[in-house]
Amino acid sequence: QVLLVESGGGLVQAGGSLRLSCAASGSHFTITTMGWYRRAPGKQREVVAGITSRGTTSYADSVKGRFTISGDNAKNMVYLQMNSLKPEDTAVYYCNAGGYYSDPYSNFNSWGQGTQVTVSS
Repeated sequence: QVLLVESGGGLVQAGGSLRLSCAASGSHFTITTMGWYRRAPGKQREVVAGITSRGTTSYADSVKGRFTISGDNAKNMVYLQMNSLKPEDTAVYYCNAGGYYSDPYSNFNSWGQGTQVTVSS
């Protein structure tokens, strides 16, 4: 089992910044993709940003130019730097990781518990 733990959420004023972190732990696994999702009150979960183990990144249009996703393969960590935060960014942010276990081989898709980000106006 690959466990994901997010941290770094909190309360910030509009225009401020936060950096979210996600740590993956387990045994004999390789992560191929990691991403950040968020769920605002009364809304469906949506993709915020993603990154592959090769370093390819993608962003939702709503955060492009403001958020930056990065990863550290050696540490099994992924980060989300959030700048110029807006009240509409308020949500629970979830880390996701996909990959595979080695010997025996099997795929996995894991989710963290989420971390609250609240942006005040």
